[in-house]
Amino acid sequence: MAHLFDPLTIRSLTLPNRVMVSPMCEYSSVDGFANDWHLVHLGSRAAGGAGLVLTEATAVVPEGRISPQDLGIWRDDHVERLAAIARFIHGQGSVAGMQLAHAGRKASTYRPWDGAGMVPESEGGWTNVVAPSALRFADGFPLPQALTLAGIREVVDAFARAARRALDAGFQVIEIHAAHGYLINEFLSPLTNKREDAYGGTFDNRTRLLREVVTAARSVWPERLPLFVRISAIEWVEGGWNIEDSVALARALRPLGVDFIDCSSGGNVAVAAIPVAPGFQTPFAAQIRRDADILTGAVGLITSPAQAEQIISTGHADAVLLARELLRDPYWPLHAARQLGQAVTWPTQYLRAAPHGAQPRQPRS
Repeated sequence: MAHLFDPLTIRSLTLPNRVMVSPMCEYSSVDGFANDWHLVHLGSRAAGGAGLVLTEATAVVPEGRISPQDLGIWRDDHVERLAAIARFIHGQGSVAGMQLAHAGRKASTYRPWDGAGMVPESEGGWTNVVAPSALRFADGFPLPQALTLAGIREVVDAFARAARRALDAGFQVIEIHAAHGYLINEFLSPLTNKREDAYGGTFDNRTRLLREVVTAARSVWPERLPLFVRISAIEWVEGGWNIEDSVALARALRPLGVDFIDCSSGGNVAVAAIPVAPGFQTPFAAQIRRDADILTGAVGLITSPAQAEQIISTGHADAVLLARELLRDPYWPLHAARQLGQAVTWPTQYLRAAPHGAQPRQPRS
């Protein structure tokens, strides 16, 4: 039986525990560059004891940003500041990971506190928004152009270049974002992919882009390091992507070098009715783990140490990914370990406040 604060080994990498920082968009970049906010935001969660700290959705091309303020990795110039963040995370004994993303038809939209819908060019938006098919997400959102075959090839190549830059920056995990209604998820779903070529129609065709992206990324990502994929396990809409599709997808991805499925849901269709409740997506992680024989992560309203421990100890998932709870409390892992009576290392600078017997944390190599 595994526990929340047991190590998790994936390939040659061992995470110190099974608490992961879920990617959370900060909408705080200029031209895609990381800055002090990202260092403090991500670094605080590493100091707080999370085993893996994932960046927000990091755009592989400028037109693949959700908003003009998204983090990016489409330029070599982005690497230097990202490398400083990775070094700090590793200095806290945690592992730095990067989520690679393309927003598809949800691109060129306002960050949440600035409004909703499409950002005009006069405010930094762009018109070259793309998708598998020319279908708008919702009223007020951009009308995308259907990607050409050449455009699809450019997207695949962009993910591979981004994976190489993530490696150059010192990250030790990459996650391909194939969830929440962004480009790859749009290709997966029969509701948003109406193509009649090799990338549309059948399950094999609709999953082709993701399989090509994984293969391209794995070709530059070292064999010794893990590769994750985040999916929307179901769409919550009749006739949409379902859990059986997700199991089949996970089975297809594992031979291509995918080690871990990060199991979220929804986001691709504006009208979906999602029954949000504590741990509501955990059953998806459990089923994919069982039926596809692959490591999975549970995400979605996981807030209490007992809840997280129960998910791990019962074998529903191999790790938990926390978002809002870690915004409320960056030191949640330290507090959770104390409540559960499990061991977690503390920053040397904080040992004076640690429980009796706590061990100092060692930097990662």
